[in-house]
Amino acid sequence: MSTAHTSPVPAHLPPSAAIEPGILYFGTPVVLLATANEDGTPNLAPMSSAFWLGWRGVLGLGAASQTARNLLRTRECVLNLPSDSLAAAVDRLALTTGTAPVPPRKYARGYRHVADKFARAGLTPVPSETVEPPRAGECPVAMEAVVEAVHPIGEDDEAQRGKILTFEVRVQRVHVHEDIRAEGTADRIDPDRWRPLIMSFQHFYGLGPRVHLSTLASIPERLYRGPDIDRARQAPHRP
Repeated sequence: MSTAHTSPVPAHLPPSAAIEPGILYFGTPVVLLATANEDGTPNLAPMSSAFWLGWRGVLGLGAASQTARNLLRTRECVLNLPSDSLAAAVDRLALTTGTAPVPPRKYARGYRHVADKFARAGLTPVPSETVEPPRAGECPVAMEAVVEAVHPIGEDDEAQRGKILTFEVRVQRVHVHEDIRAEGTADRIDPDRWRPLIMSFQHFYGLGPRVHLSTLASIPERLYRGPDIDRARQAPHRP
C-alpha cells in the first residue's frame, strides 16, 4: 500500500497544525442591515457575512431570521456600515431579535425580542431615497439596495438544508459622510479617513494605518465603474 508523500516544512516557516474552529470569521466589515417588518416598522440587525463586487453585494443570513424573512418579502434593504467608534452601539444589538416569540434556538443562546432596534442601538433612522427601510444616520456609509437573487447554502447536507441563504443585492444609492470623502473628488472615499468596524471571531476591531503601498491601487478607480451605476441613476425616488 502506498502512502502520501509529505514534504518537510522549510525551517524558516512557523509550525502549523490542522484545527477545527467552530466559525471561520477571520475578519469582515460589520453591516447593520435595515429591513422593513410586516407592520412597516424598521428592523436593524448586525451581521458580518458580507462582501461586494462592483455595486453588487452578497449577504449570508440564517433563513429563519427576521431579516431574511423581510428580505424575501420586500426585496429591499439598507446596508449601513458603522465606523469603529460605533462599536458600543452595534454591541447593544447583540442577542436581540425582531422575531416574536423568540425562536427556541435563539432563546437558548440568550436572545430576547426588541421591537425598536434603532432606539436600542441609539441610532437615528433617516429616510432613504429609493427603498422603504431607513438609513442609520450615524453610520458613515449607507447603501440602499434591492434583492436580485437568493441562493441557498448547504443544500447538499440534510442537516443544513434550508437553514442558510445568501442574498445577492444590487446597490441603488451610496450615501457617505462628507468627512470620509476624498478631498477634491465627487465620488471617492478616502481609505485613510474611513475606519470601518471589523468583526473577527466574534470580536470587534478597527483598521490600523496603511501597512504597504498597493500596486493594485495604481489602477484608476473609474475603470471599475460598471453598468449597475447607470441602473442606479434610474431608480425612482420614493414618494
